[in-house]
Amino acid sequence: MSERNLLDYKRIFVVDDEVGVLKTLEELLPMCDVVKASSFDEGKKFLESQYFDIAILDIMGVEGYKLLEIANETGLIALMLTAHALSLDDTVKSFKNGAASYVPKEEMTHIVTFLNDVLEAKEKDKPVGGAGLIGSPPTTTGNLALIGGIRTRNFGTGFALRGRGERNYKIYF
Repeated sequence: MSERNLLDYKRIFVVDDEVGVLKTLEELLPMCDVVKASSFDEGKKFLESQYFDIAILDIMGVEGYKLLEIANETGLIALMLTAHALSLDDTVKSFKNGAASYVPKEEMTHIVTFLNDVLEAKEKDKPVGGAGLIGSPPTTTGNLALIGGIRTRNFGTGFALRGRGERNYKIYF
């Protein structure tokens, strides 16, 4: 994480059907104005009527991919948060649909780092979100993220997963 906190005074929108997750994220982000929703309908209403700097969307329980689509339509940067959908397919789907990052709930305590990394990339005019990367030439200067102990790097036309050991996987979309 950079020395300065890019999250100071940012308006963060969090949608999750688990009250404990909403409370934890609010506690982890005291420097932000955190707005919470616990259902798809409530989330949709907020996304369509209010301004936010960034959104954190659960995948399961609140129709997170539909909320991601709405966020994309408004130009809002979104991170996908999940416990039960942590899979390669959902990782690819998240990035392909424009998510800036895919964060397992087990890594939620590092949310400040994830959000700062995304905001830093945006500030430096680097592409954030998989949809913004489609069609770009492969590059090794993409965004680095942690997905449940797996490091990922966006490579313009896809992203690579590096797991334990030295196996590397490049996924194109």
